[in-house]
Amino acid sequence: MPAEESDIPLAVGEVTVSAAYARPDNPWATVVVAHGAGAGMEHPFLRGFTDALNSLGLATLRFNFPYREAGRRFPDRPPAAIATWNAAMAAAAERAATHGDSGPLWAAGKSFGGRMASMAVSEGMAAAGLIYLGYPLHPPGKPEKLRDEHLYGMTTPMLFLQGTRDTFATPEILQDVVSRIGPSAVLQWMDGGDHSFAVAGAKRPAGEIGASLAAPVADFIRSAR
Repeated sequence: MPAEESDIPLAVGEVTVSAAYARPDNPWATVVVAHGAGAGMEHPFLRGFTDALNSLGLATLRFNFPYREAGRRFPDRPPAAIATWNAAMAAAAERAATHGDSGPLWAAGKSFGGRMASMAVSEGMAAAGLIYLGYPLHPPGKPEKLRDEHLYGMTTPMLFLQGTRDTFATPEILQDVVSRIGPSAVLQWMDGGDHSFAVAGAKRPAGEIGASLAAPVADFIRSAR
């Protein structure tokens, strides 16, 4: 069964956003999870992902970015998104300390959420590692507009989970980027997956798709300890 969730009001400057914390008994790590640009923290993909992480013994904290909380469609600029990431990580660390949990604290995000996590870490946010659920390396059809500058020089363990049909990351370019980051970065392809990890001809609910990514994420976190 999924761990019981508790709602957390998360203060980010002058605004407050929603967050949800779930902790199984004796978690061995905590994963903070951000949504993508087009959906909030309650999307079934993220719920399925965090529920499955909980069942594998990891605590989780999901949160909304301010634009989503306010009902706006256009994502926050990086400074606001990074501030939200810092607030979410601090809240997760506080809850881990309250419970006496000593496991590592990781940052994970779907698309935009993962990219903002990497930018936050590049600017000093503490995280044991980064998980990218479909890294948006470039806009679809525009491989020349790469979003990779901040990744180089980072030594934080990183897992890139990427669908082989993801139009936001040309496979050859992403492979080159991961190689240039260095040994701290690992690329794992999800065969046939698009940017939402859906596979053509294999209809699965979004929650089930999200849940299917929990095991490789947990394995990577465990291997990096």
